[in-house]
Amino acid sequence: MYMQTEKTPNPSALKFIPGPKIVETPIDFPSEETARMSPIALRLFSVAGVASVFLSHDFITVTKTEEVDWDDIQPTLSAYILEHLASGKPILSDKAPEHAAEPALESDDAVTKDIKDILNTRVRPAVARDGGDIVFEKFEEGIVYLRLKGACSGCPSSTLTLKSGIENMLRYYVPEVKEVRAADE
Repeated sequence: MYMQTEKTPNPSALKFIPGPKIVETPIDFPSEETARMSPIALRLFSVAGVASVFLSHDFITVTKTEEVDWDDIQPTLSAYILEHLASGKPILSDKAPEHAAEPALESDDAVTKDIKDILNTRVRPAVARDGGDIVFEKFEEGIVYLRLKGACSGCPSSTLTLKSGIENMLRYYVPEVKEVRAADE
C-alpha cells in the first residue's frame, strides 16, 4: 500500500491520502480527548506535535503544532496510518456516530434547505480538496454560521475563504443571505 500526501492552504495541516475509504461521514477530532472513539486518531495523537485529526471519506488531515516540523513527523504519521489500515482494525469504535454532517431537516425552511444544498454540492467538495470540511450551524437574521474543520480550522486563509468565496456564492444564489461568519465567533 502506498500513501500520498498533499499540502493544504494551511501550512500546519497535511492531507494523507491512503487510497481506501476511511469513513462514511467526515469527523473532526480537535484534541486527543475527543478522539477516544477512533483508534487510528488516538494513534496519530500519540505522535508529539499532533494538534488535531480530521477523518474524511478518502483522506486524513493532521494538523500539527508550530513546535514540530513536518519532516520530523510525516514519516511516522504515514507509517501509523498504513499499519492501521493494513491491520484491518476499525477506524471508529462501535460507539462512534456515523451521521450526515449536513442533514436536511423537515423543520428547515426553504432558505436553510437552499443554503445546505449549496454547501453540500458546491462548497464542501472544494473544501475537501484542501483537506477540510465545513458544517452548517445555523441561519439567523440573514447571517449563515459555519464551522470549519480539518485543515480549514485555524487556516490563515479561512477568513478569506468564508468572506470572499462562500459568502459571495451564497449571496448570489440565496438573496436572503447577507453575511457568513465562522460559528466560533
